[in-house]
Amino acid sequence: MKTGIYAGSFDPITLGHIDIIERASKMVDLLLVCVMFNPNKKSPLFEIEQRLDLIEKSLIHIDNVKVDKHSGLLVDYAKKNNATINIRGLRGTVDFDYEMQMAQVNRTLYKNMETIFIISNPKYSFISSSVVRELVIFNGKVDDFVPKTVLEALSNGFH
Repeated sequence: MKTGIYAGSFDPITLGHIDIIERASKMVDLLLVCVMFNPNKKSPLFEIEQRLDLIEKSLIHIDNVKVDKHSGLLVDYAKKNNATINIRGLRGTVDFDYEMQMAQVNRTLYKNMETIFIISNPKYSFISSSVVRELVIFNGKVDDFVPKTVLEALSNGFH
């Protein structure tokens, strides 16, 4: 069975993330969408358990996706779950520079891991969780950037 991982902080999950997940899920038998704890992100919009719930609800239409969390190295999570494919979305050259470096590190630490880059759909190429968080802080409209589950959570004061 071919298992892939798509990891991120997903705070919050965006339509860009969902597009990458939908496309990646067609490449593997099982896609693990893993919420990683990022100590560099100081003020989360949603706590990890809330993110897990929002992601699960947003991905209910994809059968071969499992949502999980991890707080250590991605390669350790991959080994534990027999995952050999690391899916990464690329919005542009800045993403590529960082992701290529991380792919080399991951490959050095786990020889069986291959990283597959998926170019983001142009209509989502400017969306990031950071942009969404900033818009939320300043009461900006995020309807075109996040799934309905996130919109509902925001309107219900979920964060």
